Amino acid sequence: MSGAWLGTLRVVDAVNLIATFKTKNPIIGVVHLAPLPTSPRWGGSLKTVIERAEQEATALAAGGVDGLIIENFFDAPFTKQQVDPAVVSAMTLIVDRIKNLVVLPIGLNVLRNDAHSALAIATCVNAQFIRVNVLTGVMATDQGIIEGQAHELLRYRRELGSEVKILADVLVKHARPLGTPNLTTAVQDTIERGLADGVILSGWATGSPPSFEDLELAVAAAKGTPVFIGSGADLDNIGRLLPAADGVIVASSLKRHGKITEPVDPIRVSQFVETARQINDQKAKVNNSLPSLPLST
Repeated sequence: MSGAWLGTLRVVDAVNLIATFKTKNPIIGVVHLAPLPTSPRWGGSLKTVIERAEQEATALAAGGVDGLIIENFFDAPFTKQQVDPAVVSAMTLIVDRIKNLVVLPIGLNVLRNDAHSALAIATCVNAQFIRVNVLTGVMATDQGIIEGQAHELLRYRRELGSEVKILADVLVKHARPLGTPNLTTAVQDTIERGLADGVILSGWATGSPPSFEDLELAVAAAKGTPVFIGSGADLDNIGRLLPAADGVIVASSLKRHGKITEPVDPIRVSQFVETARQINDQKAKVNNSLPSLPLST
């Protein structure tokens, strides 16, 4: 296969992914599910979990986000890979309920790294994408050593006949790579060898943003595949970070008082979305003003 063919494939994947969100620069809000059945802090009422999830999804949608990620955030401490079937069942029910409640693209993240369950749920309920914390490489995490299983996941997607997109973290938060971390190589491997449809760059922990310099490196290495800010985005730093990225996934700063345990604050959502859209509009004007390069023959 020629290098030109591979380059064309990446551009097509990027176009398809952006089309998912009906915008070139998606703002994706996160619904953090309350503890689910079998998790250490499970409260015993799935109805309560569903009601809170519906409230948060509605608040995010009303605030203008372009998509949602639903994840079992409060199930910590997480399993490394496969979650309990009760978690899969609960998340399937919740995602299906939310899909009937809001008209937005929806994705899943089954923590810590159960990409197979996420893909199965997304395919069955017609969700649009999943987030995978470790798609390629080997990461040392608080759950132990996690190995990427891109070869299994991509074959499973083909077996299911699924069109669900895969957004993959690169050097994911709350983890350290085994071996020397090289951001450029990690991005390239995730896209070219892991076949991710988009990559996500975070800081070292929840609520910690990536640096502008790292975002620039990731975008350069991605060569047209979308790069998302994966953590730490807020009103104070979005003006600095978003110009270097293609989209943003945001959670903590949209909650009341910016605290992860609080409910989503509709006012914070609206303020963040308005600011991010202004930045994206400015970026688009700059890009449109640049002269087009002549096509080579």
